[in-house]
Amino acid sequence: MTGTSLQRDGIGPANRIDGYADLRSYAAIGDGRTVALISLDGAIDWFPAPNLATPPAFAAIVDAPHGGRIELRPVEEYTVTRRYVSGTNVLQTTFTTASGRVRLTDALVTGVAGRLPWAELARRVEGMKGSVALRWAVAPGTMLGIASPWVEHTVQGAVIRVDGVMLGVRGIDHGPSTEGGQAITGAFTTSEGSRHLVVVTATEREPLRMVTPEIVDRGIDRTIANWKAWSAEFSWKGEWADAVLRSALALKLLIHSPNGSIAAAATTSIPESRDGGKNWDYRFAWVRDLAYTVRALIRFGLREETHAAVSWLLTTIREQGPELHILYALDGSVPEGATHPDVVGWRNIGPVVVGNDAQGQRQLGVYGDLFDVVRAYVDDGNLLDAETGRLLASIADRACDNWQRPDSGMWELEEEHHYTSSKLGCWQALDCAVRLAELGQLPGGGERWAAERDRIRDWVETNGWSEARQSYVMYPGSEKLDASILLHADSGFDRGERMSSTIDAIDSELGRGALVYRYSGMQREEGTFVACAFWVAGALACVGRLDEARARMGELVALGNDVGLYAEMMDAESHEFLGNLPQGLSHLALINAAITIEQLS
Repeated sequence: MTGTSLQRDGIGPANRIDGYADLRSYAAIGDGRTVALISLDGAIDWFPAPNLATPPAFAAIVDAPHGGRIELRPVEEYTVTRRYVSGTNVLQTTFTTASGRVRLTDALVTGVAGRLPWAELARRVEGMKGSVALRWAVAPGTMLGIASPWVEHTVQGAVIRVDGVMLGVRGIDHGPSTEGGQAITGAFTTSEGSRHLVVVTATEREPLRMVTPEIVDRGIDRTIANWKAWSAEFSWKGEWADAVLRSALALKLLIHSPNGSIAAAATTSIPESRDGGKNWDYRFAWVRDLAYTVRALIRFGLREETHAAVSWLLTTIREQGPELHILYALDGSVPEGATHPDVVGWRNIGPVVVGNDAQGQRQLGVYGDLFDVVRAYVDDGNLLDAETGRLLASIADRACDNWQRPDSGMWELEEEHHYTSSKLGCWQALDCAVRLAELGQLPGGGERWAAERDRIRDWVETNGWSEARQSYVMYPGSEKLDASILLHADSGFDRGERMSSTIDAIDSELGRGALVYRYSGMQREEGTFVACAFWVAGALACVGRLDEARARMGELVALGNDVGLYAEMMDAESHEFLGNLPQGLSHLALINAAITIEQLS
């Protein structure tokens, strides 16, 4: 990706308000267990370590006064450009001052045998021209109000403890010192050809590995090579190839490598609305998001991630069943609910939330998500074991019984209705179940599933369609529109005139340029939903409007930030990011739209 420039004032970057950076300024790095977000000014404002679900020692993105961050920047005024090393999730930021230029390389380091058993964040600074004075700080916060950090002086040097997390700070020519008993800081000056390193290691309730900086420095190059090797296995040469690869790399950051679960996003509580109230924790594995991810990765020929995700999901359902939950914790447990720490939130827009209450809802669309991922896995040439076959057959039977019930819909709404998209999810589940039975992967002939599938189609065509609106509607008796219905152009439910006119109705009411709101009424409550805009592009291709689909994709691909990342939402006018980031569903929608357009061209 090309770089971008930002002038700062010597004290704080121009895009910070009350200590909070613009959300578009963040790039992400990760190691398969956690993700760090780095702003244009070099500050790491989000870094739960060693795991994404660990209480975050660095959470300034939602708590600038007390959340903690890792800083590294020039002392004098500077401009900045940045990019990812091609084919990697390693970030390079170049600072230029009146006296010189330096390059900062940020990586969450991987080991010789893969993911390290501890978190290892490495920040390499290389002097490129002249001399530049820089300062840095490793200043953890209160873990959203539950702990107070302190510096402990040990036989191996100073370490920082925050509750059960232990942080080590090592480096090369980095000028370390301690400050105030709660942070470790330092300063150094580069010269042309000089090389400096700051390393932060983290463990949780276990011993801390005190690393050798020279080994870590070599590890940055190994991490680059590891990412490049992964990208080399990535088989996509179609249109928008750079954006598709970057989205795949963003998704890879959200895959929890210890077991194959997939987080919906890397953060919690980034507001969807400037008025507050719509703040959620997305560090959980939604069945829906996992299904879309597996479909995308299968299309790229990536074997390990798809098998791990499918196996984790089926094992988790078996252990936590018999009923499906819409989301699970990354370790496979069922979340117990949300708490609201006394933290102000990004740009003082709260609340801050830890946990997620949505898992207690009834969402019938989850049946379609589950069976879609299994069908994609089987269609890729794989086989189900007998126990899994029996489990899925029983779930298909429950879909037959439950599809007529009201639910909270895909959007996790408090008010239950007979949401059209939920019925379509049940149709998709039973359609997939019939196909799996025909392939001998599920026991039984599938006659009941086929019959109920056809009843659902009749119901949707009769009750989910509005002649007045010439569109599928959100639920019977309503004239509200719902962009999630567009997913069922791709599922195969409707690729004809009704779906085509539904696209037009949604674009007319919910569209803002290339962007789209989720459903009727959201124009007054939140930003546009990035994934919905890509769903429009994919649906246009499915109904044969390929020129429009390509034009829409071109507009949307240009709306990512300077390094190609997307949050959950965008402001319709300013294109400011809103919601958690990087958002898996946004990147999944980009990938699937690009693939759909390519396949149907």
